[in-house]
Amino acid sequence: MSTPYPFTAIVGQDDLRLALLLNAVSPAVGGVLVRGEKGTAKSTAVRALSVLIPEVPVVAGCRFSCDPGAPDPACPDGPHEGGGGAARPARMVELPVGASEDRLVGALDIERALAEGVKAFEPGLLADAHRGVLYVDEVNLLHDHLVDLLLDAAAMGASYVEREGVSVRHASRFLLVGTMNPEEGELRPQLLDRFGLTVEVAASREPDLRVEVVRRRLAYDDDPAAFAARWAGEENELRARIVAARALLPEVRLGDAALRQIAATCAAFEVDGMRADIVMARTATTLAAWAGRTVVLAEDVRQAALLALPHRRRRNPFDAPGLDEEKLDDTLEEFGGGDDGGGRDDSPDDDPDPDGPGGGGQPPQEGPPEAPRDSPDRPEPAEGDSAGDETGPPPGSGGGERSAVRSAEPFRTKTLSVPGLGEGAAGRRSRARTDHGRTTGARRPRGALTKLHLAATVLAAAPHQRARGRSGQGLVVRRDDLRQAIREGREGNLVLFVVDASGSMAARQRMSAVKGAVLSLLLDAYQRRDKVGLVTFRGRDATVALPPTSSVDAAAVRLETLPTGGRTPLSAGLMKAHDVLRVERMRDPARRPLLVVVTDGRATGGPDPVAHGGRAARLHAAEGTASVVVDCESGPVRLGLAVALAGDLGGTAVTLDELRADSVAGLVRDVQGAVRGAHRRVA
Repeated sequence: MSTPYPFTAIVGQDDLRLALLLNAVSPAVGGVLVRGEKGTAKSTAVRALSVLIPEVPVVAGCRFSCDPGAPDPACPDGPHEGGGGAARPARMVELPVGASEDRLVGALDIERALAEGVKAFEPGLLADAHRGVLYVDEVNLLHDHLVDLLLDAAAMGASYVEREGVSVRHASRFLLVGTMNPEEGELRPQLLDRFGLTVEVAASREPDLRVEVVRRRLAYDDDPAAFAARWAGEENELRARIVAARALLPEVRLGDAALRQIAATCAAFEVDGMRADIVMARTATTLAAWAGRTVVLAEDVRQAALLALPHRRRRNPFDAPGLDEEKLDDTLEEFGGGDDGGGRDDSPDDDPDPDGPGGGGQPPQEGPPEAPRDSPDRPEPAEGDSAGDETGPPPGSGGGERSAVRSAEPFRTKTLSVPGLGEGAAGRRSRARTDHGRTTGARRPRGALTKLHLAATVLAAAPHQRARGRSGQGLVVRRDDLRQAIREGREGNLVLFVVDASGSMAARQRMSAVKGAVLSLLLDAYQRRDKVGLVTFRGRDATVALPPTSSVDAAAVRLETLPTGGRTPLSAGLMKAHDVLRVERMRDPARRPLLVVVTDGRATGGPDPVAHGGRAARLHAAEGTASVVVDCESGPVRLGLAVALAGDLGGTAVTLDELRADSVAGLVRDVQGAVRGAHRRVA
């Protein structure tokens, strides 16, 4: 077993270390989500925590880590009556992003269950993590069906494995720790709320700290055992402090004044539900125990709010996490007071040990707050741009480059989907063959059986019962009789946006509406677990503003800063999109694309630009790419160019108004019908 990096040797990252230590003292806090860029010691800190957690007593020989003082009466290895106990280190179990369902919850031998009536169960990671830590690196990339299983286990404290009427249940209470890079996509709100605390981490910009990080890492890589030995004393002291805080925790008093501050803070920041209040109360109590106190102070409530609320106040996936600390201080002051010390408003800088492993740093701020959408401080046109009004130059005039305008408010969009039946990554957009969903048929299993089709299995075994010498009521089932269920669910797609940013789209009100529509589609893509990409075209060429990614946030940021102006190289935009899709087909051939072209259909620049655009569009149609054209043409006179472009693409055209949900019935049917028609024309 490799020597983990010492927890006390980690440089900086005070909030991260504090959040992990609080969970080590009190797992009831609910775990921690660590968000941050690459190379910020997220995984190192989590793995280093495992050696600090005190040992746990378990029933000897129990695969499910039952507590000898209170064994689980329904334990599959039970009943445990007067069994001897043994102490072992708390486990740190890692859940790989690509793990199967059987690896997570355990595998049940269906063949033996049907033929012999034996519940042969092999425990999974949820059993291994019971009374320990379940760590998920890149938790935002975890497949939806695994997220559902985690949510169930976290809510019920138990894991259920059910296969065709055969059921096994075992206790599964664990400390959930996740790390993620927000650039790779966000986390489902349901799972996000299950994390008690969250911290944002970033690499220090202080040269001396960076030098120390490199120096310690090189020393560890040269001789891990010797490096760990140098920090053994500090590790033992920290381990003893965790044990002492655990012992003190039951004596900590959460007074009415502190509890009133907690409730007022959660109400002031408009968090949903009551879980935030409960987590804040537990966190504040644990902070007091960690500081060696038996009374919760205002400084504990403040630090608890900074750790427990940022990820709960997000109203949509494009809101940056964080809290307004001035508002927090005002709320604590307004509802402070009382004889339990709850009125104190000490800052974390007054911590008696600010440089210790539990030192309370504040979450980094992510830049100045954005100006409201209707603020007079919104960006002005670039210098030399005479069209400072809301109308801009006449359509097609080219015009100079304009500075970016803010998008209009997003709205709920119609569902766009790819026709046919795919086999891509699990998601919520288009029909696909998946491991989860409604059963549509049966086949012989390829490899291990995962989802039994009971009726098909019985039908396959029934004709051979006499030849197999069946006697009694049991059914004689052999391996060749087993049938795997074929299921149909939903997949995530690659939604590639091709946005016209030319002079004909440059009017402020018009481009604001266009950006609002694309932002709405990005929100829809986030909810449906899609990958997204962004291609823009203006001037003389097209640009891949964002290569295909799972980070919808990144696409929204690029969209907001998109300038406009210049000619309309439509064919360049479509050809650039074709290149992007060609590369993505080689990288991930199972993920089907949906091309969304946002334009008024105009094409300028070069000889016969309209014809070139049509040829580029027909290239997409020939490859069967599902396409939608969002028609941005406005005004009393419409040329219908976007509709013609949709015809060349073999897709459909919708206006900005028609894109809104419930505005036009059957939009998905229109998209699918148009693509089928294009396939027939190409054939």
